[in-house]
Amino acid sequence: MPIAVIILFIVLVAIALRRLIKMIIPIWAIMAIGALASVVFQQISPFHALTAIEPEVMFYLSGVFLICQATEESGYLERITDGIFFHATTGKHALLIIIFVLGFSAALLMNDTIAIVGTPIILQLCKSQKHMVKPLLFALACSITIGSVVSPIGNPQNLLIAVNGGLSFLNFINPLIIPTLINLIIAYFYLYLIYRHHLNKPIEKPNAGAINHYPTVMLVRISLLIMLFLVAAKITTDMMHTSLRINFSYIALIAALPVLLSNQRWTLLKKLDWGTLIFFASTFILTQSVWDSGFFQETITHFHLTVTQIPVILVISIILSQFISNVPLVALYLPLLINHHAMDPQYLALAAGSTIAGNFSILGAASNVIIIQNMEKRGVKGFGFLEFIKIGAPLALMNVLIYTCFLYS
Repeated sequence: MPIAVIILFIVLVAIALRRLIKMIIPIWAIMAIGALASVVFQQISPFHALTAIEPEVMFYLSGVFLICQATEESGYLERITDGIFFHATTGKHALLIIIFVLGFSAALLMNDTIAIVGTPIILQLCKSQKHMVKPLLFALACSITIGSVVSPIGNPQNLLIAVNGGLSFLNFINPLIIPTLINLIIAYFYLYLIYRHHLNKPIEKPNAGAINHYPTVMLVRISLLIMLFLVAAKITTDMMHTSLRINFSYIALIAALPVLLSNQRWTLLKKLDWGTLIFFASTFILTQSVWDSGFFQETITHFHLTVTQIPVILVISIILSQFISNVPLVALYLPLLINHHAMDPQYLALAAGSTIAGNFSILGAASNVIIIQNMEKRGVKGFGFLEFIKIGAPLALMNVLIYTCFLYS
C-alpha cells in the first residue's frame, strides 16, 4: 500500500477518534499534519503540493467568510436570524424552515455559502436551548447537501460537471427537481423521527440585540446585494449560453470588497476562519498525493468495473468522495464520460453521487467540515465522526435509492 494512502488512513482514524482524548484536536490541524507528512515522505513535491491547491475555491471561501464575519461582528446576524425564524414557535417549525428554505437556497448560493452563513444563524437561534443545536445543525448539513444536487451552481463539483459536460441549468433542474424534493421530504421526516423529543419543544427565540456598528451593517447589506446580483447575472449568462463566464471566486471577492475596504478590515481579518481555509488547502494536497499514487485507479481496474454505468458511477463517487473529496473525484472522473452527450444521465449520476456522499460522513462534503469548524470556533461541541455516520448513512442510502430510481429508469 502506498505511503500516501497510509497517511490518509491515519488522518481518517485520527479524525474519527479525536474526541477520545481530553484535548480536542481541530479537524484542520489533523488534515494539515497529514498534508505535511505527504510532502515530508516525498509522496508529493512541494511545488506540486502548491499547484494542487485550487485557488478559486480558496478565494471564494475567503470572500464569503469575510462577509459573514462582518455580519456577526456588527450585530446584524441577530436581525437576520429573527427574520428567518420569525414564524417558528417550535423546533419542528425551525426544522421545516432549515430543510426547505436553506436547503433550496444552496441550489442558488452554493452549499458552502449556506454552511458558512447558516451555522452562526442556527447557533444564535439556539442560544438559550443547547439541546436543539445538534438536531438543527445536522438538518442544515443534510438539507444543503441534498438541495445543492439540483443546480449546476449548487456546489463546486456540479459546476465542474456543467462546464465540462456542457449542461445548462435546465439540464440539471428538469431531471433532478422531483427526486431532490422527495429526498428533502424524507430528510424532514427522518430527522424529526430521530430528534422528535427535542423538536416538539417550543423555541425561546433570543431578542435581537442592538446593532454594534451601523456603518459595517450598511457595508454588509451592500455586499449581500452585490452577491445576489452577481449570482443572478451568472444564472442568466449560463442559461443564455453566452461567452461571458462569471466565476464564483470573483463573485465572492467582488462582493466582499465593501467590507474589505472598511476601517474594520484588520479586525475582521484577524478573526477570519483561517482554520477552515487551512483544512481546504491541506485536503487538496493530501488527496492529490493519494490520487497520484494510483491506488484507487488500480483497485477499480482490479474489480473490472464498467465505470460509465449509472449504479457504478453512484457507488464509486460516493465511496471515493469519502477519501479524496468530491471535487478532485469529479475532475478525475469526467474524462471517463467524454463520449457521452450532455443529456445523458451519467453526468447527473456523477453529480448526485458525489454530492450525496456528504450525508455519509463528515469528510464526504466540505460543507460538513465548515459547519463543524464553525461550531467549534464558537465553543460548541461538534459532531463526532462516528456520530455523523450513524445518523447520516441511513439517510444517504435512502437518497441514493431515490436518485437511482429516477436516473436509471
